[in-house]
Amino acid sequence: MVPSPVTKDTVFEPVPGWAKIPHGLWLREATAVTVGPDDRVYVFNRGNMPILVFDPDGNVVDHWGNDNPPEDVVVRRDSYGNALQFWNTWFKRTHAISTDHEGNLWVVDDVGCQIHKMSVTGEFLLTIGTGEQAPRESGVPFNRPTDVVVSKTTGEVFISDGYGNSRIHRYSPEGEFISSFGESGTAPGQFSLPHNLALLDDEEIVVCDRENHRVQVFSLDGEFHREWRAHKAVAVEVVGSGDDARIYVAEQGPPPVQQGVARLGNRMDVFSRDGELITHFGAEHYGQEPNQFLWPHSVAVDSRGDVYVAEVSFVEWGRHQNPVVDNPASLRKWKRVRG
Repeated sequence: MVPSPVTKDTVFEPVPGWAKIPHGLWLREATAVTVGPDDRVYVFNRGNMPILVFDPDGNVVDHWGNDNPPEDVVVRRDSYGNALQFWNTWFKRTHAISTDHEGNLWVVDDVGCQIHKMSVTGEFLLTIGTGEQAPRESGVPFNRPTDVVVSKTTGEVFISDGYGNSRIHRYSPEGEFISSFGESGTAPGQFSLPHNLALLDDEEIVVCDRENHRVQVFSLDGEFHREWRAHKAVAVEVVGSGDDARIYVAEQGPPPVQQGVARLGNRMDVFSRDGELITHFGAEHYGQEPNQFLWPHSVAVDSRGDVYVAEVSFVEWGRHQNPVVDNPASLRKWKRVRG
């Protein structure tokens, strides 16, 4: 079921303490979130169990992605080259997750330079990428891929190769390379870190061009159609179709020199298919309160129109605090209460 379109009268309210994580499991940060056909919520995180599965009430009903003892840790490097300690799991560095039209999960391991198609119980079904990192800005897949989305019409797979390649790649349902488009830059059709993808009516690709502070829309072949501004547009989800389509975009916050300045990102926007801002939610300042955001990174919407936001709040905020905040708020639910 697709929720009715968001209008200017639609109201979202935060749900405090939604995620009820059992003792012995922790997120560190909820890197990405997706909702399955049954409204189960799948959270790809950088804690000790990479996949946590929640029911709509926030109870953990399943988890997988780590067969190692809790003391087995490794050092990984983040997007900026900083060394960080994480648990040794099935993935080198969790980054993105999405659900396809058949109910399968697709996960992006950015440091591992691979995209995995998986069942909802953790079975590997298909892997795209050899695991070897291609030369930076070579256009060759992959150099730190960021997101994946699958066409419900053709089963084709679209992948943003964002951190080290300014490209969108297209693959067959079997994982065979078809084509790519994009290059670095600020002009229409160019990218400065294409971070997240969605398909609009299975006819257009919506791209969060994060460091260019905009959303760009293309044909499936990469022809530029239109763009609009959003502060550090980092994540996108399309709900509905045709004139009723709504494009949910998460905005990240300002650079450190402007932290604490009001109304600079750290919010959720809802746009029409043509980029008209319909509504937005999130407090004017960043923080850990239920109505605030620290560093949005992924967004998903369920059949009721409720919104889930995952944040990389440890890498971008927690580790910079004194003392370090090792498990900051990073998984939010906003309930659609009116409209």
